[in-house]
Amino acid sequence: QVQLVESGGGSVQAGGSLKLSCVASGDKYSYNTMAWFRQAPGKEREGVAVIFRGAVTYYADSVKGRFTISQDNAEKWVYLQMNSLKPEDTAMYYCAAGPLPFGDSPLTGDFPYWGRGTQVTVSS
Repeated sequence: QVQLVESGGGSVQAGGSLKLSCVASGDKYSYNTMAWFRQAPGKEREGVAVIFRGAVTYYADSVKGRFTISQDNAEKWVYLQMNSLKPEDTAMYYCAAGPLPFGDSPLTGDFPYWGRGTQVTVSS
C-alpha cells in the first residue's frame, strides 16, 4: 500500500506560478511511476504529467512548456512546477502512483494509488 499526500495548491492570478508537492509513504516497491492528474468541475479527469523512474516524463499538450514534473532522488516526492498559469488550469490536482501503465500513453492510464487532491484556482 502507498499513501499520497498533496500540498501547494492555492489561488493565483493568470500568468502566475505555483508548485505542487506530493509525498509518498508505504511500500516504495509498489510504484515506479508518479503522476499528476486534474479534474475541473463538470469535466473528466485529465492526465497532466507523468514521470517514470525519476527520469522519463510525459506531458499533456495543454501544459507542455509551462509545467515541469520532477522527483527527488529517493523517488518519494513528486513535484509539479506550474508557470504561466491560465484560468483553464483551474482544477483539483491529484497525485497518483503505481506501475507504469500500459497503453498508448501513461497520461490516460490508470494508477492504483491516489491522493486526496489539492485545489488550484487561477483568476483572470
